[in-house]
Amino acid sequence: MMKQKKIPMRMCAVTREKYPKRDLIRIVRTPEGNVIVDVTGKANGRGVYVKKDLDVILKAQKTKILEKQLEVSIDDSVYETLKQMI
Repeated sequence: MMKQKKIPMRMCAVTREKYPKRDLIRIVRTPEGNVIVDVTGKANGRGVYVKKDLDVILKAQKTKILEKQLEVSIDDSVYETLKQMI
């Protein structure tokens, strides 16, 4: 019997729902305090996940929920990058 591979689940910072990690985008506050969109999922720093969904990204931008979670102000360019990824 083959052991089923465990799917890593992560919580979306906006919807508070759990999704498989690959269905989410990771945003990271680096140790230097920059905010980047982490395409590899392995960048160093404090990470939060958002669902790959335009409405969720727009809500995150409007409510500034990612800024609260990462404790840093986030440039609009980060949100633009997110929207382009969807």
